[in-house]
Amino acid sequence: MYRRAAFTLIEMLVVIAIIALLAGLLFPVFARARAKGRETACLSNIRQIGMAIMMYAEDWDERYPFAVDPTDRYTPQIWNEYPEWQQWIPYMPMLHEALQPYCRSMELWHCPSDIGYVYQDFNCELLDTTPSSYQKFGTSYVFRTEIAFRQIILSSFQYPAEVNVIMDSSGAWHGSEGIMRTRSECFNWNLYRGYRYNVLFGDGHAKNITYFDLDRAWSVPL
Repeated sequence: MYRRAAFTLIEMLVVIAIIALLAGLLFPVFARARAKGRETACLSNIRQIGMAIMMYAEDWDERYPFAVDPTDRYTPQIWNEYPEWQQWIPYMPMLHEALQPYCRSMELWHCPSDIGYVYQDFNCELLDTTPSSYQKFGTSYVFRTEIAFRQIILSSFQYPAEVNVIMDSSGAWHGSEGIMRTRSECFNWNLYRGYRYNVLFGDGHAKNITYFDLDRAWSVPL
């Protein structure tokens, strides 16, 4: 009778250690791959929203939708310096509602990485959207609403390739840092250094950019 040699305890421990080492090396790779996949899906959504805007404009004399996003609707104080615009907000539809007839699915408005936010990235106003902006408002994205207030037409941008139109509500979703949960974190520049956003620009192209690149885009005149 043949007797098969059994693993010794030491050999088993060595195998377990090797498996644990390989898992430790591979899990971060898989996590990064999943995050990149979500980023790509989100970027695709934004591109398709850009196409919906183009179709809307064809029906409305080349104008962008006269619409707002959740930050305008629920924190209208961000427009205190422009009372003539601020007074319109209660009567304007949300952007995703205005574009609904031009979207094949409202899932376009859902970024797979959307985990919500508590304080807004660029003005530090409190607007708790956890567990996700999409679940709370029906959209993961924000709009440069000045475009609507000024009733901009598609061909009128001075620098279309540099003007931000639609973007992720939070740079934490595709970045390396978490969302801001306290007002004091609004002044933590280490957070902003890790933030990244998917952005649709005025010429129709979409790109993933840093917080500082988006900050520059906000300052580009219409």
